[in-house]
Amino acid sequence: MQGNSEALRGLLSAAAVRERAHEMLELAMEGRVDGWRVDLSRLGAAAELTAEVTRQSYPDLDIPFHARWRHFLAGEPQLPPQDDSAKRGRAAFDLVILSVLLDAGAGPTWRYQDEGSGMTFSRSEGLAVASQRMFEAGAFSADPSSPLRADGAALAELRPETLAAGFEVEENNPLLGLDGRAALLRRLGGQVLARPDLFASADAPRPGGLYDVLVARSLGGRLPASAILELLLEALGPIWADRLVIDGIPLGDCWRHPAIRRGDASDGLVPLHKLSQWLAYSLIEPLQDAGVEVVQIDGLTGLAEYRNGGLLVDLGILQLTDPDAAARTHHVSDPLIVAWRSMTVALLDRLAPLVRELLGVSDEGFPLARMLEGGTWAAGRRIARERRADGGPPFTIISDGTVF
Repeated sequence: MQGNSEALRGLLSAAAVRERAHEMLELAMEGRVDGWRVDLSRLGAAAELTAEVTRQSYPDLDIPFHARWRHFLAGEPQLPPQDDSAKRGRAAFDLVILSVLLDAGAGPTWRYQDEGSGMTFSRSEGLAVASQRMFEAGAFSADPSSPLRADGAALAELRPETLAAGFEVEENNPLLGLDGRAALLRRLGGQVLARPDLFASADAPRPGGLYDVLVARSLGGRLPASAILELLLEALGPIWADRLVIDGIPLGDCWRHPAIRRGDASDGLVPLHKLSQWLAYSLIEPLQDAGVEVVQIDGLTGLAEYRNGGLLVDLGILQLTDPDAAARTHHVSDPLIVAWRSMTVALLDRLAPLVRELLGVSDEGFPLARMLEGGTWAAGRRIARERRADGGPPFTIISDGTVF
């Protein structure tokens, strides 16, 4: 039915994430979300810690966006020359899309030794540098004479062995989810080939083809950040495994929770789109470099992931009604986790003005993308290390790596 399709497609936006997140928080404050209570009196402590960490990391408050570019070696991967902005933009999109999709949890023991710099990296930074080096070496290109690209045909045939070699995986250096990462990139390759309207409007089919679509959708050289997310949700929706698909519409990072009620097909559904929003933030800079002014940055939301959410739990803003729940293992689809992630989005909105006031910055000059980078992610990591020996999240969560 047309009405069902409209209600479901309405979930594929940052506005829907924000609306239902604030609804979840209000319900929890009324005691109507099982498993959680909220103490907003502690939000000031989170603001103070976030401001402190931000000043330490960025004393001049010249804070970049929270994006994958912060993890690449020196932040400057090899790309085509500036004089061909379209070619450079497509390559930048290729690189960051692949690198974000490969950024599932690496595991506690995996390391990447970078020959070029002589440095050793782990976790997210290691995955970023490893994917950067593979891209620079042409591992994802179908044209040996043009290494700085990723082609749909090459991705569709990517083998785990190729990733294993590029990520230096050996028996004594295991990487979690290697086969799953390769399968995700193969699905990406298949989707790139299946949608030439999105991925091949100006070049051979490649993830970077989305660059051309967004440039074409800009008006007067301006593009709202939310338009980036909406394109990503349309273009990449089919690549996610084991996610909700209703009436043929893939809903991505969208989960069920009984507290959210609607009189249509979106009843009980809570969209979050964390990874896609992080990718959207990461695509802003290549567009800006090409002369597209990305506006309304706060049209996107804060990210529903375990560093931001962990900060709120560890400081007692979000409290479990059953403390023993912290010791149990949860699925990412469990209502307890869905509510935690959703309320994280709403509380980041409430936290932002407090942090801005402490730092003496404006709304426009300090969008959420800067607070996350400055910011809440680093504050969440710091307090996690203080509270838990492994520095991990406050819960043990079973996930495929494309959520957190």
